[in-house]
Amino acid sequence: MRARIRAGDRAAFADLYDEHARAVYNHALRLTGNWSEAEEAMSETFLAAWRTRETVEPEGGSLKPWLLGIATHKALNANRGLRRRLTFLARSPESRPVEDFADETVGRIDDARRLAVVHEALGRLRRQDREVFALCVSAGLDYQQAAEALGIPVGTVRSRLSRARARLARISGELDRADRAKAEPRGRRGEKESEVAFAAKFLQEEAG
Repeated sequence: MRARIRAGDRAAFADLYDEHARAVYNHALRLTGNWSEAEEAMSETFLAAWRTRETVEPEGGSLKPWLLGIATHKALNANRGLRRRLTFLARSPESRPVEDFADETVGRIDDARRLAVVHEALGRLRRQDREVFALCVSAGLDYQQAAEALGIPVGTVRSRLSRARARLARISGELDRADRAKAEPRGRRGEKESEVAFAAKFLQEEAG
């Protein structure tokens, strides 16, 4: 696979996309907290991978760490690309028909609220620690693969992950206590409390 990718084999690259697109998207989503930005980062990741395919080492295992390393950097620039697209659409002279997708939107809004709470918690980490946490815990890379993805020593990956776990354990405790302190009233506030509880449970599982 590495030799075929380096040689510009489009069929091999299509296989690479099919195998890792979901992992790249999920990784970008965890780092950005936004579906549109995650999609932007995923597209930019595979475009950059194609353009830099000759830099792939001829020997080695899965190319997933290489792709996630690119995605980590692209996720940081996703906001900029999203703003460019919105600016273009705002300047477009023609109105565009919009399909009715209300049912799908309801579910996505609910998920978005929960994702925003989780992303806010992860955002309290240092950027470097959050990147390592996302690679090792969410994307499932081992220390060596994460080090390869980020271009840093394995020891640095270990120390950053340890720091991230400790920090998230404290954050999850804070979220849990905040949720217990707001048992009532209901309504919008109750929705917010359930989102906070979800985030606390998520972080406890991820950092555990």
